[in-house]
Amino acid sequence: MPTLATIVDGLKLPNPFVIGSGPPGTNLNVISRAFKEGWGAVIAKTVSLDASKVVNVTPRYGKLLSTDGKEVIGWENIELISDRPFKLWEDEFKKCKDMHPDGVLIASIMEEYEKDRWVELVERTQACGVDAFELNFSCPHGLPERKMGAAMGQCPEILEEVCGWVKGASKIPFWAKMTPNVTHIEDPSRAALQGGATGLSAINTIRSVIGVNLDTLRPEPSVEGFTTPGGYSSRAVKPIALRMVMEIATLIQKEFPGRSLSAIGGVENGRDAAEFILLGGDTVQVCTGVMKFGYEMVKPMCEDLLAFMDKHKFETLADFKGKALPYFTTHADLVRRQTERKAAQKAAAAAAPAKKMVQADGEWSGDDFVKQSNALAR
Repeated sequence: MPTLATIVDGLKLPNPFVIGSGPPGTNLNVISRAFKEGWGAVIAKTVSLDASKVVNVTPRYGKLLSTDGKEVIGWENIELISDRPFKLWEDEFKKCKDMHPDGVLIASIMEEYEKDRWVELVERTQACGVDAFELNFSCPHGLPERKMGAAMGQCPEILEEVCGWVKGASKIPFWAKMTPNVTHIEDPSRAALQGGATGLSAINTIRSVIGVNLDTLRPEPSVEGFTTPGGYSSRAVKPIALRMVMEIATLIQKEFPGRSLSAIGGVENGRDAAEFILLGGDTVQVCTGVMKFGYEMVKPMCEDLLAFMDKHKFETLADFKGKALPYFTTHADLVRRQTERKAAQKAAAAAAPAKKMVQADGEWSGDDFVKQSNALAR
């Protein structure tokens, strides 16, 4: 019978489904709800040392709906990291581990480009008993003036340096969360792994404008009549996320075997998760999905994934992790393969008449008499 239990970077997870950093992990109450519903791990909302600089606005979400208005296809947010004091988070991290000692609690952390701040954040957070870190190098809209989030993650040199700072201070595993807002995601991914990251998470949201209100003629979500580009998520980003996960997994296979990958991007059911694991993911994160369907969505996702595994006779996640990766190649190679296949088919077709030679007197046909005669000649 297949099992969803897995061990990633020494972390024992009952299943690969992880609450992604954001509103679903914004305080102790919701984190506890996630553990009670059966999520494999929870990544808390991103914290920093000075929450006083974090000021959120409302509204801060925008939805892209299907033509009939019944389905949320895309979701934009202009939400910042946690606005709660770090001291409060220290208390809640400790309480969470007391309440859920077996639950895998991952702290998402973000700081300015200062070594002392990163080291202090790491040391104080790990002292609370969290199981791992995720470094937020990827928020596309929050605090770029402080060189935080994607402003840091888009620079491989800085990324490698900061990962090195964390590596020197951390006693627990840490994942670097990658921004998709780059030309080649392999470049920052390589830098983070060279800096010492235990693994990577990808992707974060895509910088976007969700739309323009055709009545007010103002972009959305509108705050006092204005807005700012935000982060795009939900089902619409899945194809882009699949491509980037594939590229990162290929990089890991070739240059950093043994490092982990937590896949993110539009996951709403177990079949989505299976695709990401087939492309090299060890775990699968869900954030916007929880905001759309609730924490209880983890149960049918587990059922879906187990059904997929049972269908293909996979006993563990490792049995199919990366199984689709060997089937990616270059366009030139696709042309070569197709040309060879067509040539083989043509040759087979040319030889086909030989298979239709008259074998018995009753098979002769008056209409095809000459062709049948020629086929029998040497």
